Amino acid sequence: MENKTELILIRISGVDRPGLTASVTAILSKYQVDIMDIGQADIHSTLSLGILFKCSDQDSGNIMKELLFKASDLGINIRFYPISDEEYETWVNLQGKNRYILTLLGRKLTAQQIAGATKLLAEQQLNIDGIRRLTGRIPLDEKKANVRACIEFSVRGTPRDREELQSQLMQLSASLGMDFSFQQDNMYRRMRRLICFDMDSTLIETEVIDELAIRAGVGDQVKAITKRAMRGEIDFCESFKERVALLKGLDESVMRDIAEHLPITEGVERLMFVLKRYGYKIAILSGGFTYFGNYLKEKFGIDYVYANQLEIVDGKLTGRYLGDIVDGRRKAELLRLLAQVENVDIAQTIAVGDGANDLPMLSTAGLGIAFHAKPKVVANAQQAINTIGLDGVLYFLGFKDSYLDERGKL
Repeated sequence: MENKTELILIRISGVDRPGLTASVTAILSKYQVDIMDIGQADIHSTLSLGILFKCSDQDSGNIMKELLFKASDLGINIRFYPISDEEYETWVNLQGKNRYILTLLGRKLTAQQIAGATKLLAEQQLNIDGIRRLTGRIPLDEKKANVRACIEFSVRGTPRDREELQSQLMQLSASLGMDFSFQQDNMYRRMRRLICFDMDSTLIETEVIDELAIRAGVGDQVKAITKRAMRGEIDFCESFKERVALLKGLDESVMRDIAEHLPITEGVERLMFVLKRYGYKIAILSGGFTYFGNYLKEKFGIDYVYANQLEIVDGKLTGRYLGDIVDGRRKAELLRLLAQVENVDIAQTIAVGDGANDLPMLSTAGLGIAFHAKPKVVANAQQAINTIGLDGVLYFLGFKDSYLDERGKL
């Protein structure tokens, strides 16, 4: 008579220790069971282990008896749940569903933030498969430097309205002081290879043209034009010509002094080290100036710099520029060109910027990130970082603090 089979789910919880999983699976191996699914999580040294297995109905009683004795010896809790064939087939059929990654990031994360985000997922009929912490263990002293918290949700299903979810997450992040990224979980997300940065107010905490204007005595005039351009109120190219013309007569030595004292954005050094260490190609696509982009290129080992070149005659700025202006449209073109040069799919690219002229490349890249951005940019961005430094990009790429060596850690 042919033996029947049973599907049994066991759930184990208790204090984690070395060899616990080995002890449990050793019992299962005696009866030559098939493991249909297995998953484990460890939170503050507390284990949660689930194993779904298929066994002969003649062996199931002995298996559960031995597991109960072993659980008693180990001081852990074990529960058994029979799974019907119909339940199992329903679970198998779910593997074709879309998968997404929701990343929450901030100086700290609160229950209110997590409750808000997960409520939105539930309203969109999305199911959370897994949760993991990407940042290191959080100290009790919140005043310590570089403290931040990041968790990643693995989500299954198809959003009822993807755009609505995106908008609601953006509103939630603004009201509760956190950052987020919501990405489809596919191979492209795991294989990003090219990252393009705006320079001014992204890699550095200033607009260089404003610094030059201050030295030229036209700071207020140029700053006013810059702000209007970054908010998207006036055409970038026209604003660029107006501002450069006001710099006429400035000595070239001023540029060198400004370059040597550029205020580097928080997190840039860590971000650049990790990206270079793990093989990313890095580009600066800037509406600023090549002189300063090349300085950062040398400092951080950046691969490409595309920006605007100021004309210099007899050691002084002429108030003119050379070549085509790198505006928003040109940034998007350069992103596509670099993807071709590096032989990567556009879905494997990342763009990071803060101004209205960054929107074309943010929307073109596989992952576009608004960084401490202007309102118009945030309103049109898919994900944003506003609460921490630029190394927050690492968490949107799935990097985990514990995987990085000492220089890559906080």
